Amino acid sequence: MLRVSDINENIDNISLLLSKRNIDVKDKLVEILKIDKSRRSIQSELDGVLAESNKLAKEIGDLFKSGQAEKASILKEKASSLKPKSKSLSEKLSSESERLKSLLLDIPNVPNKLVPTGSSEEDNLEIFKNGNIPDLNTTALPHWELASKYDIIDFDLGNKITGAGFPVYKNKGAKLQRALINYFIDKNTEAGYKEIQVPILINEDSGMGTGQLPDKEGQMYHITNDNLYLAPTAEVPVTNIYRDSIIKSSELPIRLTSYTPCFRREAGSYGAHVRGLNRLHQFDKVEIVRIEQPENSYSALEEMVDHVKGILDELELPYRVLRLCGGDLGFTSCLTYDFEVYSAAQKKWLEVSSVSNFETFQANRLKLRIDNNGTKSLAHTLNGSSLALPRIVACILENFQTENSIKIPQALINYTGFEEI
Repeated sequence: MLRVSDINENIDNISLLLSKRNIDVKDKLVEILKIDKSRRSIQSELDGVLAESNKLAKEIGDLFKSGQAEKASILKEKASSLKPKSKSLSEKLSSESERLKSLLLDIPNVPNKLVPTGSSEEDNLEIFKNGNIPDLNTTALPHWELASKYDIIDFDLGNKITGAGFPVYKNKGAKLQRALINYFIDKNTEAGYKEIQVPILINEDSGMGTGQLPDKEGQMYHITNDNLYLAPTAEVPVTNIYRDSIIKSSELPIRLTSYTPCFRREAGSYGAHVRGLNRLHQFDKVEIVRIEQPENSYSALEEMVDHVKGILDELELPYRVLRLCGGDLGFTSCLTYDFEVYSAAQKKWLEVSSVSNFETFQANRLKLRIDNNGTKSLAHTLNGSSLALPRIVACILENFQTENSIKIPQALINYTGFEEI
């Protein structure tokens, strides 16, 4: 969430940078400043009334103690007359504060100056590419047909149990899933991330804190009786560990990794491009989260990008890194790098990771601050997929297929316990 003080000081620059998202927020920013001015005026008036009430209460007490009941009664009438005014001002203050919060929650994060201008994924900027795209024979199959051929993933059974987008992993398919989770966690902990296991149900405050609410409310599964949500990513519960927290500067950086199943409604997603594992309602993902000093967050972002590169290099998968344009940038992000792996059988790139810096946007919502020897400031938060499993599995199945088997990448053999399917 943007800070009113930043808007007040940099309204033109903020409007310009937000235009990279193809939105015009200048009028809304002006309205925010107008409401904040009104809110502060009401607050000042209310503070004056409350101060006068407190002063009168002390005087009344002193008069009663000194036996001057008549004078005390006169002041009590005056104090009573202030109560309706105090109540009215409190209600106005609450109303203006809610209006202000509602407008602020509706504005996305300000893009970094490095974010390219653009309106869709076609305008994302490729900044890195690595690995050789395999030359498959003419009998090569897409992963959903390989899954059926080798009896490792059953989409129909998942549809029977729950519905489309909830596959059942079987036999060596289940072992491959477990192997990848363990491999990703081990790679992350070796890089200095501390493993943590978190709930996969989140409350409304957690969704608000990291920015999924109100922006993505319709994309999350909602348990109405308890007003809880199924976590769309481990980023949400992990980052919310530090909601309403003050962290000593000596504790930074904080680096955490967590495996969770993730749940997304993916409303409106239909067609061949979402077939098989390409887009699911439930999937497994290993996440990395960092909390940093503001001056260190962009070097941390580059470290995270290099870390994910190293994992994909070890898996021998051809991949590219994209810097997302303004029109494709997530609501909470300042700067995002997407990783895409090439699916040889489908002949297209599939997104497998997003690595983002949110700067102070989440921290302001979370009230997550750093104590720098007595001076408090908002932290910077970052997160990345390291990695999401479904499309990694799809690309391993497709890219490593032979006429009669699917080879396992060398880096995974110690985890799977087998060399081929």
